[in-house]
Amino acid sequence: MKTVFRHAGLRLGGLAAAALLGACALGPDYQRPGIETPERIRGDAAATQASYGDLGWWEIYQDPALNTLLRQGLERNLDLRIAAARVEQARATAGVSRLQQLPQIDASGSAARRKLSESSVAPGAERLGEQGTAAVALSWELDLWGRLRRLNEAARADLLASEYAQRGVANSLVADIATAYFSLQSYDRRLDITRRTITTREEFLKLTRAQYERGVVSGLDVSTAEAQLATAQANLPALERSVAQTENQLSLLLGGNPAGIARSASGATAAPVPETPAGLPSRLLERRPDILQSEQALVAANARIGAAKAALFPTLSLTGSYGVLSGDVSELFSSGAENWSVGVGLLQPLLNAERNLYQVDLADARKREALLGYEKTVRNAFREVADSLVAREKSQAVLQAQQQQVDALRRAVDISKARYKQGYSSYFDVISADRDLFNAELSHDAARLDAQLSLVQLYRSLGGGWQTQGQGGDNTEK
Repeated sequence: MKTVFRHAGLRLGGLAAAALLGACALGPDYQRPGIETPERIRGDAAATQASYGDLGWWEIYQDPALNTLLRQGLERNLDLRIAAARVEQARATAGVSRLQQLPQIDASGSAARRKLSESSVAPGAERLGEQGTAAVALSWELDLWGRLRRLNEAARADLLASEYAQRGVANSLVADIATAYFSLQSYDRRLDITRRTITTREEFLKLTRAQYERGVVSGLDVSTAEAQLATAQANLPALERSVAQTENQLSLLLGGNPAGIARSASGATAAPVPETPAGLPSRLLERRPDILQSEQALVAANARIGAAKAALFPTLSLTGSYGVLSGDVSELFSSGAENWSVGVGLLQPLLNAERNLYQVDLADARKREALLGYEKTVRNAFREVADSLVAREKSQAVLQAQQQQVDALRRAVDISKARYKQGYSSYFDVISADRDLFNAELSHDAARLDAQLSLVQLYRSLGGGWQTQGQGGDNTEK
């Protein structure tokens, strides 16, 4: 037991000396950790100040129907409204913490009329009586060690963290709405491809049956044509199901019930972007909401170390009261009824000292956890941007190759049909070319969707999407 108290005394003495010499709040002042950052993000053409993430979503997505959905989602989405409510909670908590540094003033008053029992008063004494009081009391904790200041600092950091969390929800929401919207457009195009293929195969089936009746082809050719038609027809229900489910998902993102979604048939997706610079890595630290939120969690953890250290030392409070007390309510505010008091209160933890020391150790450990979490968030952000850059580049290359394949197969289908009608080509050459074209057109549209979504993910990973119209990315709070 003596060893425990000696250990606690040495630590308290060291902390007290540091506080007196520094003449400031206990605990370390926050400094942003020096995390090693690359000169430029992998996959970025050049390290430039400009970044795709600085643009507003209305500048990226120039489809009027999509912009309408984005505005509606940012106004009505339930997750975003929940995040806004959490910001209000954090703001109220910060307000309470700030007021704790000010003197607390309370007013009280009472008036009573009573009748005492005969056994509680002297014989012949008056049993009826009345009493009135009115008082104002003041108490003020002198923040010698900075405990309240550190708690206030932590509360402000929690408030900022909740605001950045709200930005993060908006950032993800814009990406989710754009992803669902582009997916709907892709399903529409695949439905058009499938219906066009069905029409083509129906016409070819009629031709094959006519040739069968004339004895030109066998029944195997007819059966194969029927199977090809059925294969295309089987794609329709799956695509229609995907359309309905994606519309339901998008309706939820918009804060509504399942319903159809109006969309543009033009396929317009975004402003032309010849280059997509990621910008300087240091700017990403100031723009991306999850990094800013993680840093504020570190700020709060750092401040709570000071609050835990301050709890080891005496709490000094000033108290005072002024009021009136009278046994006759009618004379309550006479000069003879006044009473007052002033005092100084001192509270020093003794048996709880070792427990409070463990609270300091706990706060230190939580700061280390927050620091590692911040570094992990930064590293993950660099990875996501690098992944998005390479996805953007390679998806464009795939799209170009898929387009070349579709063009070649369309020519092959035309040639095979012409040769088949002239008797120079077998029926299976036509079937093979038609099947390959159908699959290639679907693959081409999938590649087109991947290229669109790579742009969406790049914009999200760069921290864009939380801005409101009229507010650019340079307005990010530092």
